[in-house]
Amino acid sequence: MPLIRYNPTAPGRRSGSVLRGEVTLVRPERRLHVTARNTAGRNAQGKITVRHRGGGSRRVIRIVDFVRARFDVPAKVVGIAYDPNRNARLALIEYPDRERAYIIAPLGLDVGGEVVSSRESAPIRIGNRLPLDRLPIGTIIHNVEIQPGQGGKIARGAGAAVQLMAIDGRFAHLRLPSGEVRLVPRSAAATIGSVGNSDARLVRLGKAGRNRLRGIRPRVRGKAMNPVDHPHGGGEGNVSVGLTHPKTPWGKPALGVKTRNPKKWSQPFVIERRRTKHRR
Repeated sequence: MPLIRYNPTAPGRRSGSVLRGEVTLVRPERRLHVTARNTAGRNAQGKITVRHRGGGSRRVIRIVDFVRARFDVPAKVVGIAYDPNRNARLALIEYPDRERAYIIAPLGLDVGGEVVSSRESAPIRIGNRLPLDRLPIGTIIHNVEIQPGQGGKIARGAGAAVQLMAIDGRFAHLRLPSGEVRLVPRSAAATIGSVGNSDARLVRLGKAGRNRLRGIRPRVRGKAMNPVDHPHGGGEGNVSVGLTHPKTPWGKPALGVKTRNPKKWSQPFVIERRRTKHRR
């Protein structure tokens, strides 16, 4: 899918870009969408739990089938759709009885293609869904379940891919996009191929207005604040943060600090920690 760079007709257009092509469906499929509620980053008590959220365009969220529980029934891809709730594209599939569903569109799956979900056997082809123990070692997969029948939870973003490393006893060894190697039950299902729209990370918004349409409000640098408002605040003129390492507004380290809870239930299933850019 081509990355279109805008002509520099205005300061906001000078560095902006957008992805064109691939999407064939403009309107969401009837009965497969819901209007998103705008919570503006607030919880049920009305307190802000996620900062810099609010406003934005009204969104019609597509209902995605992450389970694909219609086994051994081939479905035909009738279109590629856009979903404002994710950077991956969706594939609209139609079963022989005219029932339709949205699935995450893998790279290389085009309109007119055929996909199938099975518990036992299916062709090793992009878009087909099988249990992990029915896939060859080394297969690239996405939309992987953590618990069998739960629906895909891992590798659902644009360009994401997981590699099946081994099958050992009751578990499969998976290498995640972060580099982490973890165990997943061998009967958990996954879809063959990597998620499409891998160029989404190359898009440059170019101006603040495009972020506002996404529901993201402006962020103020900590070093531009007063000392009472942020650990980076204060000083005369343009000065450094004055700290050995950057901190959050609440005084906790911002970069290179492990945040995973060592008592988390899934800790025994992590064989190798993910690669980290910031090391202490």
